[in-house]
Amino acid sequence: MADHRYDLSAETQAQMLRKLLLYWDGQWFLKTVEAYGLDSAIALNARVRRSFGRIEMRTLLKAVGKPQAEDLPDALRLLATYADVFMGAALRAEFVTLDDDHAEVRIRRCAAYEGARRANLPRQDQACVACEGLWPAWLETLLPDTPLRVEAVARMGLGDQVCLFRITKL
Repeated sequence: MADHRYDLSAETQAQMLRKLLLYWDGQWFLKTVEAYGLDSAIALNARVRRSFGRIEMRTLLKAVGKPQAEDLPDALRLLATYADVFMGAALRAEFVTLDDDHAEVRIRRCAAYEGARRANLPRQDQACVACEGLWPAWLETLLPDTPLRVEAVARMGLGDQVCLFRITKL
């Protein structure tokens, strides 16, 4: 029998994979809530997200052929690249290098937060709790020998209009 698969463009495939990864993550979280309760699920999700964040950045570095980011501005470029590949239009973020030692990330649309809102759980900050540990994990992986401080200044899950992370090289 001949192979009669449907042809999907690379863009359609990428969009499907992005959605399926987010749906997988959401279903894992909801089933964890059912099994262990909301607070335990939030704590476990934060641990898993931080661990997976390291894997994401090691994979990205390998894909671009670098052992690590050159500096903070390069780390921001890598993070912006990763956001485009992994999230596409589901994330609206600005990666702003203020100078060699300071940067900001402003998030105007976050699929994880939107999914948390739709889940209609008693708390809607579960994505924020995971994200607070994710940015440091990403940056520690990209710049392993550079001490940094990452401050979560604003979070949509806590009622702010945007998420704002300030990154300072120490």
